[in-house]
Amino acid sequence: MQKITSVKDLKNAIEQLEYKQAQEWPLLKEEFLNTFEKMKPLNVLKSTFKEFTTLPDFKEDIMGATMGITAGYLSKSLVVGESHNPLKKLLGSLLQLGVSNAVSKNSDTIKLVASSLFNLFTKKIDPENEKSF
Repeated sequence: MQKITSVKDLKNAIEQLEYKQAQEWPLLKEEFLNTFEKMKPLNVLKSTFKEFTTLPDFKEDIMGATMGITAGYLSKSLVVGESHNPLKKLLGSLLQLGVSNAVSKNSDTIKLVASSLFNLFTKKIDPENEKSF
């Protein structure tokens, strides 16, 4: 920027800055409104959910976590039942934590075994291939 030495130069510099401000103000206002819109809680949740659902292993991770939580809850329910014994409840909670963790970490293997067992039991027996004893 040039050094201002006279009143005329000062007025000229002020006019240039006012012109620049008039040009940039609508852009700044638009950017502010866009940022404000993006920061609304609902929009933040939407964008976060969209990011998570576009992850490659999202469905498998959710399925594994769901299987783990369900298996843990069922194991605790089977062990504790309706008992009011604090020790039994503590052991049930520890069992739930362990089962949930194990199932969620090995969900792919469990799904494969379950699918194989399901196919084994639902497969129709072919009478021609069945051997007589």
